[in-house]
Amino acid sequence: MKYNIKDEKIVFNDHYKMVKATVSYDTFNGAQINTKRLAFERGNSVAILLIEKETQSVLLTNQFRYPSCKNNDGWLLEIPAGSLEENENPEDCIKREVMEELGYQLPTSKLIHTFYTSPGGSTERIYLFYAEISKENKTEKGGGNSEENEDIELVKIPISEIVSAIPKIKDAKTILALQWYLLHFKKL
Repeated sequence: MKYNIKDEKIVFNDHYKMVKATVSYDTFNGAQINTKRLAFERGNSVAILLIEKETQSVLLTNQFRYPSCKNNDGWLLEIPAGSLEENENPEDCIKREVMEELGYQLPTSKLIHTFYTSPGGSTERIYLFYAEISKENKTEKGGGNSEENEDIELVKIPISEIVSAIPKIKDAKTILALQWYLLHFKKL
């Protein structure tokens, strides 16, 4: 099956971009659809599920999120995450984000999956990592990047409380990562 993108143009360009295009694509019954579509170009991101070995805890961030205020959820618990810079390697980006947000030096990490956050409207793809770290890896304060007006709190949730914590979490990448952990490491 084939598709064709034409007349692609930027219709909004601020911190993020909105692109509008004329697209045509094959249907499953052999016909073709011609239509206009919008795409929110947010860029790609990284995220990581961190387990602190000594405390047997998941390390999460608690931070203000303006878009979630629309549903009366100003602060969200999330796994550490951030946006990839242009031409940045995902592994380098996740190390930078973990240091900025939590103050931990990340020695190694494992890529466990890549996925789209909302493919019906956004181009964003997340590189999801997993790592186990030690208390000794905490070498800086963390708390976010002050130049980006971030104010991030470190929250530790014991592994034994993951199942009861999931219903309170409203961030999809965090729910996905915690469920991945339960499937691969935790006996229910």
